Amino acid sequence: MKAAVLSLEGKKVSEIELPKQFSAKIDRQLIKRAVLAMHSAGIQAKGGYVLAGRDNTAKYVGARGKPQQHRTINVEHARKPRLRNRRALLYGQVAGIPAVVGGPKAHPPKTEKIWREKINRKEREKAIASAIAATAKAEFVKGRGHILPDKILLPIVLESGFEKLSKTREVKSVLEKLGLWEDVERVHAKKKTRAGKGKKRGRRIKRGKSILFVVSGKSTALMAARNIEGVEVVDAKSINAHLLAPGAEPARLTVWTEAAINSMKEPAHEKKAAKEKIAAKAVA
Repeated sequence: MKAAVLSLEGKKVSEIELPKQFSAKIDRQLIKRAVLAMHSAGIQAKGGYVLAGRDNTAKYVGARGKPQQHRTINVEHARKPRLRNRRALLYGQVAGIPAVVGGPKAHPPKTEKIWREKINRKEREKAIASAIAATAKAEFVKGRGHILPDKILLPIVLESGFEKLSKTREVKSVLEKLGLWEDVERVHAKKKTRAGKGKKRGRRIKRGKSILFVVSGKSTALMAARNIEGVEVVDAKSINAHLLAPGAEPARLTVWTEAAINSMKEPAHEKKAAKEKIAAKAVA
């Protein structure tokens, strides 16, 4: 499978052989599993105060030998714990159990709960390959809501000179020449303030996802593109299912650099050396 390599002006300059990931089978369920596994890893353990609703003087006295004012049975009152700080016990308000007003929760959140959803390494790698393959399907990309010009053929591969850009206006110019700037404007128009208490908890703005640039390594393009709404830049070695399929929905509009494509191709001799290394460890 081959793809055209475009210049920063949007003109075809050469062709490149794509790695095997672009020919993988698209499995939506597997992609969703990988994305949810990443989300679950970021959940912080939380639990309530152990004595919440029970840090009081409420007491249940069921002994029949106690005087009437000091017991809670056979007195035509509810057989529940009562506060002891109001003269006799029967004058106290019912408290200390989940079934009453102001009582503790029956099953509060506990810190020992296991939130992490694990996924096998091979499944994760297969999910990433599946998400990469989805970025090369125009019907999937358009189905996700991205605006894609008819003249553009997927996958979009730019010459490696893109990684040397250091100004936001330069990245914007490239997107305009490729006809992709309209998708950035789509995301910018959808930007809005969140409703509810989330505004006070570090997530005031709801933002959409636009173009993902995949580069070969450390690049000044990261600094150049970070101020553009919805645009992200990632190293090819750090790519994951969450970046390629935000919200577990595959086929994000992705632009690859030629160097990033080349870095994804594992030479045969390196693969052979890796297998020999694993075999040697097994023997040892």
